Amino acid sequence: MTQAGTGQHQIAQRLFLFISSLWVGSLITVGYLVAPTLFATLTDRQVAGMVAGAIFQVEAYVSLVLCVGLLVLANLLVSRGLQAYRAIRWILLTMLVCAALGSFVLMPWMENLREDALLQGMPVMYSPSASLFATLHGISSSVFLVQSLLGIYLVWRLTQSRFFGTR
Repeated sequence: MTQAGTGQHQIAQRLFLFISSLWVGSLITVGYLVAPTLFATLTDRQVAGMVAGAIFQVEAYVSLVLCVGLLVLANLLVSRGLQAYRAIRWILLTMLVCAALGSFVLMPWMENLREDALLQGMPVMYSPSASLFATLHGISSSVFLVQSLLGIYLVWRLTQSRFFGTR
C-alpha cells in the first residue's frame, strides 16, 4: 500500500477533507439547525415548510455537485495509488443516491402535492393528499438522516491517520 500522506497527493487529500467537511457541515446546519428554527420561529407552518423545502432543494443540488466532484477526486487518488479512498467512493456513491432520490423524486413529488392542494384553495396538510405528503416527508427525512450520518462517517474516516500517513 502506498504511503497516503507523502508528496504531491497531500494537497489533494487536504482539499478533499476540506470540501467534505464544509459539505457535511452544511447538511447538518440545514437539516438540524435551520429547518427546526424556521418551524419554531414562523407562525405559519405552511410558509415554514415552503421555505424549508426551498432550502433543502438548494442543499440537494449542492450535494449532487460536490458529491460528483469528490467522486472524481477520489477516483483520481485511487488511480494514483491511494487505496484508502476505495471505500470512500462507496460512501460518496451512497450519499449521491440519497441526494438524487431527494432532489429528483421525493421533493418534486411533495412540491406537486403542495401545489395541487394550493390550487384547491387549501394547505397540503388539509388536502386529500395529506397522508401521502406526510409519508413522503417521513421518507425524505429518513433519507436525509442516512445522508447526514454517512457524511459524518465520511469525515470521520477521512480524519484517520492512514489518510495522511501520520503516526
